[in-house]
Amino acid sequence: MTTARDLFIITMDREPDRPVGQGDLSLALAGAEVIDLLAGEVLVLDGDRIVPTKPPATEDRLLGEAASELVGEAPYERVEDWLWRRGRDLSAAYQSDLEQAGQLTRQRRGRLPFGPDRMELVDSPARSRAMHRWAADEPVLVALAAVVGIRAEQEETDDTPAVDDEAVTTVLVAVHDAVMELEAVRQRRAIENSAFANIWRGA
Repeated sequence: MTTARDLFIITMDREPDRPVGQGDLSLALAGAEVIDLLAGEVLVLDGDRIVPTKPPATEDRLLGEAASELVGEAPYERVEDWLWRRGRDLSAAYQSDLEQAGQLTRQRRGRLPFGPDRMELVDSPARSRAMHRWAADEPVLVALAAVVGIRAEQEETDDTPAVDDEAVTTVLVAVHDAVMELEAVRQRRAIENSAFANIWRGA
């Protein structure tokens, strides 16, 4: 399992009644992939640019796919640009992959035969591993979850675990900034749509 998969599982487990924004989660998942590839020494950061160093040694399909999409020539790609490019619909890709692996199941809401389905986690070693990392206050997982609005209990006591790796911190900052930018876009569109609706009502 990877940090991205663990993050997806945490979002499903911790906030069952308030879905995390899919765009926010996709950006965070893309950041989690970079962090795992950093840990595997598949890449290094030169400032905020991603520099591939060697092929990945991973059996995880999506992480291998991420590694294959790295820009391999100078001036290389900035972390922020990677998040937006790789993050497009990434949460849907992880959901589909986990569903195919039998780690997610669809549960129908209500009594109507064509009612909306809801995805639910299956008890599995993958879920246990993710929850173990969460219970251990693993700094990177806690930080990524916080970006998408999931707060760990220790954050309420100002005892949030620190991330002491400069490259990982660079990625986390980029994820935070990208999520904030996405929220700003949402707010701007909401204002524009509201103004447009007011024009029609006043016509």
